[in-house]
Amino acid sequence: MTWTAPEVTRPSGDTAADERTLLPSLLAWHRSTFLHKLAGLTGEQLATASVPPSNMTLLGLVRHLAKVERFWFRLRYAAQDIEPLYDPALGKDHDFEALDSAKAEEAYDILLDEIRLADEAAAEGSLDDTFDLGGNPFSLRMLYLHMIGEYARHNGHADLIRERVDGHTGA
Repeated sequence: MTWTAPEVTRPSGDTAADERTLLPSLLAWHRSTFLHKLAGLTGEQLATASVPPSNMTLLGLVRHLAKVERFWFRLRYAAQDIEPLYDPALGKDHDFEALDSAKAEEAYDILLDEIRLADEAAAEGSLDDTFDLGGNPFSLRMLYLHMIGEYARHNGHADLIRERVDGHTGA
């Protein structure tokens, strides 16, 4: 049986909460929006580059977002002693380039796991917590803002790719 990305229900979120509630909530909404854009597509469709001349694919974005979730929340913020998701020796764009449509479900599940683990890593943190980024302090607050921007940017990419793959448009 051919795997297809599942339907996703996006959280409504609280639009008047304190900052510690709003930032994770907005990130969760952007994450679920990205997953929503994948719903109903097969691994082959997720691996289709459809906006020439770019070779960007939805599967590449899945792999990339899993990588950045791990990198920012677990490796940088929480300083967990874990390996990067992809071997840096394979190149900085390996997540976008090494696409196997037969492994789309696995890549999707890895993204879900990295999101869950990222949330766990930041759950008890203060927005004022910092970690070192190239000799400069980087706060958990800035990390949330960075990741919201990362997802917002890639949600735009996903809109264009999805429309070209099967004509589906939407929020």
